[in-house]
Amino acid sequence: MGFYLSKSRTVMHNLKPKLGSLGVMFHQSSGIASFYHHQESQSGLIKNLGAGSCNRPTLFTIWRSEHFKAEKQLDCKQNCGGPQVLNFPGGNVKFTSELDFLPEGLEERVHCYRILDENGQLTSSNFVQCFQISDELAVRMYTYMAMLQTMDTIFYEAQRQGRISFYVTAIGEEAINIASAAALQLDDPVFPQYRESGVLLWRGFTLQEFANQCFGNKNDNCKGRQMPAHYGSVKHNYFTVASTVATQVPHAVGAAYSLKMDRINACSITYFGDGGTSTGDFHAALNFAAVMEAPVIFFCRNNGWAISTPVGDQFRSDGIVVRGQAYGVHSIRVDGNDALAIYSAVRAARQMAITEQRPVLIEALTYRGGHHTTSDDSTRYRSAEEIEWWRVAQCPVSRFRKWLEKEGWWNSDAETELRASLRKQVLHAIQVAEQVEKPPVADIFTDVYDAPPSNLHEQETTLVEAIEKHPKEYPPNFSC
Repeated sequence: MGFYLSKSRTVMHNLKPKLGSLGVMFHQSSGIASFYHHQESQSGLIKNLGAGSCNRPTLFTIWRSEHFKAEKQLDCKQNCGGPQVLNFPGGNVKFTSELDFLPEGLEERVHCYRILDENGQLTSSNFVQCFQISDELAVRMYTYMAMLQTMDTIFYEAQRQGRISFYVTAIGEEAINIASAAALQLDDPVFPQYRESGVLLWRGFTLQEFANQCFGNKNDNCKGRQMPAHYGSVKHNYFTVASTVATQVPHAVGAAYSLKMDRINACSITYFGDGGTSTGDFHAALNFAAVMEAPVIFFCRNNGWAISTPVGDQFRSDGIVVRGQAYGVHSIRVDGNDALAIYSAVRAARQMAITEQRPVLIEALTYRGGHHTTSDDSTRYRSAEEIEWWRVAQCPVSRFRKWLEKEGWWNSDAETELRASLRKQVLHAIQVAEQVEKPPVADIFTDVYDAPPSNLHEQETTLVEAIEKHPKEYPPNFSC
């Protein structure tokens, strides 16, 4: 016998109606939307999305497993002349005499949830019924999408000028960044990859703070220790970016499980690319989250390329969305260039994760409109014409702007004024950051050990001697 940790029957009974309503909301809102559910449908739409329950009953009960009792295991019965059923660990299994292998995939690919088409037209009126998005929120979302776009353009140019050493853009993925961030709360910890600077921007990280980090000056809250564009902020609940692929995914699950144990009405979210799903960390994280029912949102930015590797060379499955279903995780595929679809999907996923204490997987189909990083030349493995088509025809910023203009919330004069202001703000932030001195060399060796070991002291001494011997090889304001 063994002891297992499981949700109590009472909790499952209380949460059951909510799951059914959410399923109807997604199936009714668009004919191309699909959350995976194994529960009966119920009528009605989700109300008060984003609100959690503070008076949730006890989440766990400990029960003694009876899976290994012989009389339980061998309870194979006949159901009124139907197929035999075995009470196997994990649930009843029906037997069949048909030798039938499961196919490698569905005949038709999983549909993609969309609200706005390429012309900024609503594809369904159900969005308005389910999600009352105000003109104030919509304009704010667009402003931050334009801000991210402007920041990426100018910071990329600064790297090409040799003013910073490295940069990562989110060109073509502005809707993913800003719309998903708008659907979250500050209490929700974010575990990013490296193409989610817009999430941090939305949460209040200033343009000056971005510039300080990229220049690695003394005002950088990472103290110049991180690569440029590898941000982090405790204040904004945004865990520091790591270049290692998908290591943040299991971290997010652990954080979500902690939120659950502490009964905090929040969920964690982790972002990763299609390449991240080819790592063991991704699979271990999904399975752990499903089994432990952790309130975490897995957000995959399927932009078609893992650096130079196309998705066709990575996997044979129908993208990423079916992998969630395989692990027992509610999943949905969303148009990653549609800000309204992203916003509504993340908002509903957050509601589900918190109130039902379960993981959710979102696969956003998009396209990486820029190079992987400034160290990459993507025209070596894809055509410039293909890149340009996606950047123009499928631009998420332009699509959202068209919708705003149709609603009467935006016009060309506001656009001109915003773009001029944003460019001025970004340039000013760079000019200021460039003039600030670098952190002292001593900061390289602090904040790890309470009492630094002798080998670190030796390394610090050697580095200081090298700087003093070759001062021209280091910035003039580089202090020891």
